[in-house]
Amino acid sequence: MRRAIEHARRGLGRTAPNPLVGACVVSDDGVVVGQGAHERAGEAHAEVHALDEAGEAACGATLYCTLEPCAHTGRTGPCTERVIAAGIRRVVAAMEDPFPLVQGRGFEALRARGIDVDVGVEHDAAVRLNQPYLSAVRTGRPFVTLKAATSLDGRIAAAPGRRTQLTSLPSIRHAHGVRAQVDAVAVGSGTVLVDDPLLTVREVYRERPLTRVLFDRRLRVPPTARLFSTLAAGPVIVLTSTTAMRDSGVTLDALRATGVTVFAAERGDVRSGLQLLGSLGIQSVVLEGGAALHAAAWDEDVVDAVQLYVAPVSLGGEGVPFLEGRGFISTELIERRVDLLGPDVLIEGYVHRPH
Repeated sequence: MRRAIEHARRGLGRTAPNPLVGACVVSDDGVVVGQGAHERAGEAHAEVHALDEAGEAACGATLYCTLEPCAHTGRTGPCTERVIAAGIRRVVAAMEDPFPLVQGRGFEALRARGIDVDVGVEHDAAVRLNQPYLSAVRTGRPFVTLKAATSLDGRIAAAPGRRTQLTSLPSIRHAHGVRAQVDAVAVGSGTVLVDDPLLTVREVYRERPLTRVLFDRRLRVPPTARLFSTLAAGPVIVLTSTTAMRDSGVTLDALRATGVTVFAAERGDVRSGLQLLGSLGIQSVVLEGGAALHAAAWDEDVVDAVQLYVAPVSLGGEGVPFLEGRGFISTELIERRVDLLGPDVLIEGYVHRPH
């Protein structure tokens, strides 16, 4: 199963809105005779790749898969039919698929044909692997990671409205690696007005276009922002309020003329904006700043994980605090991990326990 999980990782950044899935076919004497991963949405599932590689050796063998095999026809056919036809004797799955068209039906179909089914091996690891997919299926919104670069004294900028570079090149490269694997990155209007970022993926390879999201409730960001000139790297979505959509006039027309898509979130808050992104098939998003967007997302309880790049500098009392007044303590993160990135320290963990 651990081998199957490692295969599943091959699809990072490429399978949404489908889950990450890996599979291995193992003979009775413990030999791996087939293995595979679901690598892109619309292409063959992991079980199919593993069974194709195994060929006739699949007959009487055990199939290990990180998620329940599907029993419905979507963009591809049901995996259960391939498993049955291959003569698999036993299926070991890490977890049930909560997608309503599957959700136990795959296991039922296999058992109905006399195949032994065991569920739960490496369950927690499989859950961690598919947090974005599980969040999308269960809540209708993307899995949200709050990302920030901070000083030792917990500041994200030297002063309000002042662009402040804190982290080193190793941290920047790591952050771009994260961008290469998620469906979208998001910022607030203040970040664009101060930093004028591109929000593209650099120095690492990303196969699919990256969606960039701008939370701009009052449509403050001008059409000349550099972000709006990067549509070749992926779509840009502006989330605003119904009031701004109604009253903006020329600004809204100018924004749309750049090629960006403008939506009015139902309530104008972060949660409703995330629900809208979920309806577009976006399953994972990194909130890269700034302070106002971070605070709003935290207050609305939509942050699932936190990623802090801590630089070995202090900014003092005039600096902008990270999550000011919200009592955030990094040691309280669940499954907290600490790594060194050059001179910086990366602290990351879950806000809510994966399930």
